Amino acid sequence: MDSKTAHISEGAVALEELDACDSLEGVAEYGNLDAPGAGGDNVPAGSLGASAASREIGHGQGGAGSRERLWSPLFVIVVAGTLCCFMVGQGLNSGTSVFIARMGGSTAFAGVLAAVFSAAAAAARIVCGPLVDRAGRLRVMVGGAALLLAGTLVPAVCSNDAVFVVCRIVQGVGFSAATTASATAAADVLPLSRLGEGIGYYGLGQALAMSVGPALALFLVNTDPAANLYLGLAVIAALGLVLAALCRYERNPSRLPATAAYRRLYEERRELEHDEARGGHDATGPCAARVTDNRQARGAEPEPSARGLGRFFELSALPGALPMVVLSPAFGFGIFFVGLYGTSLGVVNPGLFYTLSALSMIAVRLKSKSFMDRVAPLKICTASTACGLAGFLLLLMAGSSDLAYYAAGILYGVCLGVSMPLNQSVAVKNTPAERWGAANALYLLASDVGIGVSSIVWGLVNDAAGFPATICCVMGCILAAWVVAWFSYPSTRRDRKKA
Repeated sequence: MDSKTAHISEGAVALEELDACDSLEGVAEYGNLDAPGAGGDNVPAGSLGASAASREIGHGQGGAGSRERLWSPLFVIVVAGTLCCFMVGQGLNSGTSVFIARMGGSTAFAGVLAAVFSAAAAAARIVCGPLVDRAGRLRVMVGGAALLLAGTLVPAVCSNDAVFVVCRIVQGVGFSAATTASATAAADVLPLSRLGEGIGYYGLGQALAMSVGPALALFLVNTDPAANLYLGLAVIAALGLVLAALCRYERNPSRLPATAAYRRLYEERRELEHDEARGGHDATGPCAARVTDNRQARGAEPEPSARGLGRFFELSALPGALPMVVLSPAFGFGIFFVGLYGTSLGVVNPGLFYTLSALSMIAVRLKSKSFMDRVAPLKICTASTACGLAGFLLLLMAGSSDLAYYAAGILYGVCLGVSMPLNQSVAVKNTPAERWGAANALYLLASDVGIGVSSIVWGLVNDAAGFPATICCVMGCILAAWVVAWFSYPSTRRDRKKA
């Protein structure tokens, strides 16, 4: 009887191990970077691979050639929430100065409020990155959206100068917290084989908000009363809060795609806990081997003793953040000065620039699946740079031609719609999944700093030398960003020659 019992126990343990291992089916099999649709050499060594094993995808979705679904309900919620938050943030940036002027305030005070928002947002990025990784996406996202709503609603009922300063601080902190957490959530809920494509669609929400947000804010602030600006944006902020509260995948990662990085991490932790509950981790067992392979495929785990900036930002995200900090001043010119430039040229409808840019963003994002995970990042960056340079060259030569001005909006939209998600994708793919919150914080901080600084610098340059000189400087930023990308992007031709 004892012998039979022993054999039964051994068999049960073996079946239990096999069952547990099945939950991690294919964990170690997504390192084939040359598989079709995997991104090829887009993905650097030591980072997340870009393809799931065809056996795992085929087993779960009915065929080896099938692709994992991208537009899950969770991803739709994240993208919609991102659009709301960025529309509120960009609307506040564009509309507050007009509101202050209508209330009889000075331009200098409006400039101070803009600086306060930028400083608060930048400071919050430093804290929010590691907080997202430690406290969870949902808590930071909901907390940030709630702060953004409160900071937007209060100015509608109180126009005291001190209250405005405090509200701009609250707006900046809430905006940073909500957008950092949502950027991380977007990467969490995407299937690994379509990570770059999915981040491209996520970035569309951010890019569209940079065009739609200012236009909506200017419309609202010019209604009667001007406080409709804050009431209207508060409605959008409230919708963003509701959407953030619905993003509850952390409690049930099994809802995520089989190859989603967050789900893999969850299953890995569950497996380790399972081993410990059975009396210790077997470093030679089949499940342990799968866990080890999973870690190797994801890349090295972050050092627990990170010091300095490493505690707040994921420095391996710099390949995507560095080009962005150089490029974002060009987008800052588009946000703050293109409408004014069109007015100075006598363009009939300067706001149409933003409408056309938004449409071109949508068009290029709909085509992203054909290149975002299949073409090397530097090649995509080169095409985006060419569109940006051509667009601003058309602005420079527009003169009294409305057609050239509008055509520039189309090319500007392509550049904006491609480069922002591209750089974010590079930052995320180059970073261990455990540190995606800190990586997104660094990327978004780079964008915030570039856009914030440009609102001051371009104004000074324009006052001193005029719009033509300013546009030439903007083109210089676009070209410089390409040079930075050439040196910082992984898997460039330069790297392959060294290899």
